[in-house]
Order: sequence, then C-alpha cells, then structure tokens
Amino acid sequence: MQVNSPPAQSQPTILDILPDPNVPDGACPRRTRQQLDLLLLAIEALDLGGSEAILIAARDLDLKSIIKNRVTLWRLRATNPLRRNSQRRPLSIAEAKALTIIICHLSRRLTVIVRQLLLAYDQLLEKQLTPEHHLRLARYLERFRAHFRSRMNPKRATVMEYTSDERLNELALNLLGQLLFCTGTAGVQRLWSSLFDGEVV
Repeated sequence: MQVNSPPAQSQPTILDILPDPNVPDGACPRRTRQQLDLLLLAIEALDLGGSEAILIAARDLDLKSIIKNRVTLWRLRATNPLRRNSQRRPLSIAEAKALTIIICHLSRRLTVIVRQLLLAYDQLLEKQLTPEHHLRLARYLERFRAHFRSRMNPKRATVMEYTSDERLNELALNLLGQLLFCTGTAGVQRLWSSLFDGEVV
C-alpha cells in the first residue's frame, strides 16, 4: 500500500523579502537571537500592550504559522542566551525573519513616540539634565530596566555588565535608536543585515 507523505508546509511569502544568510547549520548566531529579543523588550517598554501587539502583528502579517501563540513566542524569545530560562533550541532563519518583520512593523507604528523620546534625550543632554527630568522618557527607561532585570539571568557575564541604572539606560536608549533605524526606507532589510554583521561565512 502506497503511503503518501504529508505535503511540506510552505513558509509565509512575506519572509521572501529577506535573503537567507550563509550561516553555519542554518541557525541564527547568539548575537542575532540576543538582539531580536532585546528589541522586542524595548517595544514592550514603549507599549504597555507590547506582548499582545506582537501576537496581533503576527496574525496581521500572516505569520501565524510560525508564531502560533504566546507560548510559541516565549519559546522563540527564550533562545536569547541571556534569558533566565534560556532554551537550548536553535532559532531558525525563518523564525528570525518573522521576528524581524514584526519588530519593524511595530517600530513604524511607534515612530512618533520613538522620535519624541530620542529628541527629548538630546535636549536633556544639551541642558545637562538626567532622563528623570522628562516624564515619558523616565517611564520608558524604568519599564525597560524592570523588564530586563526580571527576565535576564543575572549570572550571565553580559547581564552583569548592566547592573547599574545608568548602563541599562544606555542600552535602552541605544535600542530606541535601533528601532528608529527600522522605520526608514528598507528598514527591515537593513535591520536584517545588521543582525548578521560579522556572522556570515
């Protein structure tokens, strides 16, 4: 009796906008996994409904076959080696593409607030004032610090570098700049390329 194999599941066509990097074993490097999760962490610090917004974006962008639900999303983000409950499973190129497209989609939605916060920070620097002098910026930084400390493993050497509020603020502001970078022309392709700088063989 002939047994027919189930047809291979095709990937969402939106993934085709990003090239396949030539990385060993077809799995994302450590830095790529780390950076994707940190960018999502910054989005969550900007948007109180950030986690739900990520799932809605996955649905709207026809990426539900990759990010089916909240558990799947957690598993993908837990490939970040800095996480308290880091998973040993690899992050596939298709999964990384999906997260990259979602990050850029949400960044464009948050463009106004990202620009406002970066402008506010520049103005504070000119006046030699700390971020605490701008309420909305201070709230973003406070939420980012709380998310980072609650989710990252304090025993990891990289996480140990961010024990002070000042260092975490620097990271949060750097991520804001990267989110703005995502909103420009070809932002998704530029972010994708930057995730593999120095990693492609």
